[in-house]
Amino acid sequence: MSKPRQGVALPALTESGRDDKAELFLLAVHGLTARDQFPETAGDGFAERAARVALDDDGWLCGLIDWTAERDDGLRSVALVAAVELVRARLAAGLFTSGGNRQVISGVLRRADEPGRMLGYWFRRYGRSVPKPVKRGIADAVRDLYDERAMIVHDGGAVIAHDGRGGGVRFADVLKMTHPAPANAAQADLFRHILLSRRRSAVDVPASLPTLGAQAALYRLPQEERARVLRGPGALDVLERAAMTWDRIAGWLGRPLDADAWAAVLPLMGYRDRLRALRAFDEAGLDDHTAATVAAGLADEDLAARAGVLPLEILAAARATRSRRWDGALERAAGTALNRVPALPGRTLILVDRSASMFTQVTRDSSVTVADQAAAFGAAIALRAEHADLVQFGTAHTRVPFRRGEGPAEVAARFREMGDGNAAAVVDACYRGHDRVAVITDEPDGSAWDAGSPVDALPAAVPSYIWNVASTAGPPSPAPRHVFAGLTDAAFEAIPLIEARSWR
Repeated sequence: MSKPRQGVALPALTESGRDDKAELFLLAVHGLTARDQFPETAGDGFAERAARVALDDDGWLCGLIDWTAERDDGLRSVALVAAVELVRARLAAGLFTSGGNRQVISGVLRRADEPGRMLGYWFRRYGRSVPKPVKRGIADAVRDLYDERAMIVHDGGAVIAHDGRGGGVRFADVLKMTHPAPANAAQADLFRHILLSRRRSAVDVPASLPTLGAQAALYRLPQEERARVLRGPGALDVLERAAMTWDRIAGWLGRPLDADAWAAVLPLMGYRDRLRALRAFDEAGLDDHTAATVAAGLADEDLAARAGVLPLEILAAARATRSRRWDGALERAAGTALNRVPALPGRTLILVDRSASMFTQVTRDSSVTVADQAAAFGAAIALRAEHADLVQFGTAHTRVPFRRGEGPAEVAARFREMGDGNAAAVVDACYRGHDRVAVITDEPDGSAWDAGSPVDALPAAVPSYIWNVASTAGPPSPAPRHVFAGLTDAAFEAIPLIEARSWR
């Protein structure tokens, strides 16, 4: 596959100057907020534009695919969709890409769950007939990606693609569709085992697959013996040989983890796993010594930086637990997370909706409200910006004070409920030559039901970025009036990516 052309500027993102490349880039950036819902939220527009660019400049599109594929966020879904549409368009025209259609497909698949996801997208959009270059490219990737641990983690777990008819695209479905040649005898045994396991519930594990064999042995243990294994000497070695991830242990035990069980599985947990399990630790009665070890790890700046945590993730962890023993660690983690938020140059006006409708839970089982998320997001942008004015609004509006060195949670604590929102009135009152305006609200385009658009008062060239945090889908808006659906940590990158108009 062609490599990205480093720092290549896109065409102007104004409505009059935009072409298919600029539109594709904007749609890709919208995928940051949409995360893995990208194929559904992009609609037909992305596929149609990708097909045209594939015929006009496949090297440019390959560059976009490479750039998105290298990231570990919502843009990975963009890479899979773009690769499919590029290859399909070139095949329909009887053409090859610079690097080969087969290589485009194999090169974009970098995680073991992605061959199934790609096939699931193809099935939903184009049916069950898959061209040979696509099948062969997927088969090439499967040789590199499918091993015992991949089967344990991804096949039948949380990450299963859907085929458009309510079914899941499992490893066995990928193997039957693409017929990959195994790299060695052990992989040949693995492929046979995957196919047999899909047809029968109980299948003997060949000796050439020791990890699957070790896991099968653990599941053959009587229920009453499993807790003893977890408490016994060498428990960690037993679990690691069987590739038992921490989140499978409760199902294997047949009951929620108690304090001893949590202590035993802690070495299997990464930084993010521990962050998300704080409430479970408290409910299980994790002892203070073990909790102090966990807290020290969460506070470690190097560990937090390597994990790549961001402010909304820290907010969710803090709200999930009522215990104060994690406060210091989460405060340190929040500082590290804030440093990863891009610093916007110039002057930024940030408006955060505090109307009553914002005070609903992000999800049914979440302790975080939409208002919490919006306040933390706006505060983080303000704290990192070169110069920012942070304003909360409802029926009225008021500035939210902040200073360097504070954390998003400290600043967010100064927000309050303010009645029905009217973003248009706030923009009209607060805009004073800012370089950009960001609005975080639950209105579809930032407009209150009985008011005008908040962007009407802005000069035509000043970009606006509106996050409709109550939505998970919606078509992209014309630049420079950007409207995003939903709100995640990945959204912090949307403004700098759009304003740079290039990938790096």
